[in-house]
Amino acid sequence: MNKAKNYVTEKVAEMRKPEASIKDFDINSVTREGVEYEAKIAVTNPYSHSIPICEINFDLKSDGSEIARGKILDPGSLTGNDTTMVQVPVKVPHNILISLVKDIYRDWDIDYELNVQLIIDLPVFGDITIPVSQKGEIKLPTLRDLF
Repeated sequence: MNKAKNYVTEKVAEMRKPEASIKDFDINSVTREGVEYEAKIAVTNPYSHSIPICEINFDLKSDGSEIARGKILDPGSLTGNDTTMVQVPVKVPHNILISLVKDIYRDWDIDYELNVQLIIDLPVFGDITIPVSQKGEIKLPTLRDLF
């Protein structure tokens, strides 16, 4: 029985898995309620068939504090033998941005950490989570962005 478990564990470790990376994170729109940012994530599918994305979970932090969190259910599929760009909208209310005044005042941007988990359904193996994260700076909208 242990030989079978070891064999399966070894094969799962050797299997090719989709890979993801955050390509861009920038302002998408500004509304009266807040600012919507958009993360563009490139996900490479090494398999010849499409793979469904079950859900995407994300959180956005600044200075160690969470400023946005969300979940997108059933966002689509990854194209077989290709790289699929997945857009993840992140809405940040204005009152949260105001609470970050010290960081904003220095350089009119927010130092951030974005964490995204893509949960995909691989046949036979089941759900697999692909974590991807990025740290950087988000520029805030200026008056020119608003009008």
